[in-house]
Amino acid sequence: MFKRFDLEPLASASIAQVHAAELPDGSEVVIKVLRPGIEQRIDADLALLKALANLFERHAASRADKLQPREIVAEIERTLRGEVDLQREGANASLLRRNFENSPDLYVPRVYWEWSKSRVLTRERVRGIPSDNLVEIDAAGIDRIKLAEKGVRLFYTQVFRDNFFHADAHPGNIWVDPERKDEPRFIALDFGIMGALPDADLRHLAENFRAMFERDYRRVAELHLEAGWMPAHVRIDELEAAVRSVCEPYFTRPLAEISIGEVVVKLFKLAHRYELTIQPQLLLLQKTLLNVEGVGRLLHPKLDIWAVAQPALADLMGKRYGLNELRDRFRDRLPEILEQAPELPRLLHTWLRQAASGEARSHIRSEDLRRLADVSERGQRRVVWAVIGAALLIAATLLYALESGGTRWLGQPAGLWIALTGGVMAFVAALRSR
Repeated sequence: MFKRFDLEPLASASIAQVHAAELPDGSEVVIKVLRPGIEQRIDADLALLKALANLFERHAASRADKLQPREIVAEIERTLRGEVDLQREGANASLLRRNFENSPDLYVPRVYWEWSKSRVLTRERVRGIPSDNLVEIDAAGIDRIKLAEKGVRLFYTQVFRDNFFHADAHPGNIWVDPERKDEPRFIALDFGIMGALPDADLRHLAENFRAMFERDYRRVAELHLEAGWMPAHVRIDELEAAVRSVCEPYFTRPLAEISIGEVVVKLFKLAHRYELTIQPQLLLLQKTLLNVEGVGRLLHPKLDIWAVAQPALADLMGKRYGLNELRDRFRDRLPEILEQAPELPRLLHTWLRQAASGEARSHIRSEDLRRLADVSERGQRRVVWAVIGAALLIAATLLYALESGGTRWLGQPAGLWIALTGGVMAFVAALRSR
């Protein structure tokens, strides 16, 4: 099998050991091997956590809805199951490597799939300096200021460009390439814990960061409600004042002393007072953000995280949610939309007839929503006009997407002007329905 295999492990942890080896072709590799019986130990630990979660739900039902103990245990279980599936870890490494192919900022070792299984992972051996070893980093002549700034930008790139981020970014897993001095880069290791967010949460999170950068506390409060992280009955003005009380003390400091991670954590702690519903999918992100900022400040104590993060986030959001990206995503969905388009007139006609005659019904469960179901005639007219406006915009957008160098008015595709006109007509019609 292997040309050489070192019995002495390079690294040892509770889940696996890592050994150095050499392939028959002379390639240097490291082999990660799961410890025997580790799955059974994890099963036992998870069974205990699930029992505690059930006990909490029975004896603290009023708080369980917000803290969601079962969902948190489920998130822990997904993370642990991913860590003991080394084939999944290899797939994570391959995707991250592809995302940063030829990147001057991050190197991800190659996975040797022909030498890997679910309990054994073989990857390229790399050599680097742990990112907290300042003595060796300085001895190598590496520019620590550039390195720290790159670390912050890498986090935002992974989250908001790729929606796939290394969620175990402690110094043991993030090394520094000793050969790159003036243009330093990181080396990533151990891909058992990776993070990704639902698209809606990702957008709300990006908007939250941008609103914090602009000190738009009202928008931060609105986004917490829009995302469903907090109940709808919370007063927006009270929440805005509470957000301001958390953020303003930070903004009185020099920018180099502001920690975005600390602000985010304190905002979530504050929101508990307003019945915040815990979002398990955001827990990994919070931990990673604090780790990244900690490494950045260790490398460069005067790092202005605010100044580095703000333009990076603005650029990434412009690319992810800009017109070009929306156009490309719409084009990808166009075949599906065209397939369903013939049904739209019939469905629209049925909905309008039911709404006009008062036959439209909603299936609502909670008491709060039942009260909202008792709408006035004016509210019904708004719904009708909203449907008409949506139909106008869909039709206009279809025209715009189907154009390929066709008619242009004032230098813009005709479909764009049709879409704008349709939107204005729908807005005016909605105002008239008040």
